[in-house]
Amino acid sequence: MTMAQTSSSGNGRGRPLKRFQWLIEPYLYLSPAIILIALVMLVPLVVGVSYAFQAIDLLDPFTTGWVGLANFEKLWADRLFWKALTNTFWWTLGSLFFQFFLGLGLALLLNKPFAGRGLVQGLVFLPWAVPAFLSGLNWAWLFNPIIGPIPHWLAAMGIMEKPQNILANPDLALWGPIVANIWFGIPFFAITLLAALQSIPRDLYEAAAIDGASLWQSFIKITVPFLAPTIAITVMLRTIWIANFADLIYIMTGGGPANSTHIISSYIFTTAFRRLDFGYASTLAIALLVLLLAYAMLILKMRKHLVKGI
Repeated sequence: MTMAQTSSSGNGRGRPLKRFQWLIEPYLYLSPAIILIALVMLVPLVVGVSYAFQAIDLLDPFTTGWVGLANFEKLWADRLFWKALTNTFWWTLGSLFFQFFLGLGLALLLNKPFAGRGLVQGLVFLPWAVPAFLSGLNWAWLFNPIIGPIPHWLAAMGIMEKPQNILANPDLALWGPIVANIWFGIPFFAITLLAALQSIPRDLYEAAAIDGASLWQSFIKITVPFLAPTIAITVMLRTIWIANFADLIYIMTGGGPANSTHIISSYIFTTAFRRLDFGYASTLAIALLVLLLAYAMLILKMRKHLVKGI
């Protein structure tokens, strides 16, 4: 064997090793961050899931131990869980519907040039910057008939017979936090959809106008298709955030009156930190996690088809 052949065979054996090094090198650089994320996210998740199969009640420490599926059987028979699940649906749907359409309307308005647009954009973002605790307190005061104007406005419009605090009415109390959450979440859609609108090429609108397309036709044929991927991801994220966002409910109603405004996330908090039953609270959390994961997978699949269509 000649020297050139020996060198060639050596290079041939070395190439797979070099390729492996090139492939593994980025992960070696990322490994500290990956390990940190695993410790911060995966370890608590695994521990939390394990709690769902245990009895961890700090008020009854002598019954602590593995109970298998007992917590899930309790969940299935828990009327308050099903009530909270129904409330979660209406809380999420009511908040998301108005947040999205009002945010889209604001984005369309802010996409047009006018004097003071920068100032208006700053004011639109203001509710998102206010702490949830402060927002909840302000809206609770607004719904109070003694110091707040909203009950008096509703009575003046004939919607209510007399001024009353809807937060004390089991049939109406959930709408108080929903209204507060709508106000709180509109800026998210307004800002994200405005950014998406500004990325649409203006030439498309000009060409459509030359072809005689109306504003509605331009909106349906140009704006909506370009916004569709952004809408899908923002709706998915906001749905997950709203379903997990119990701050306003906890501040404004505390889940009452008579547990009528509990959503699953507020029920989890109450079970864990008021009743100190961490085993059952983890079971509730897993139920919410499974529902949101299924929803997220559905939305991502729809978004994939939307992107392909565009």
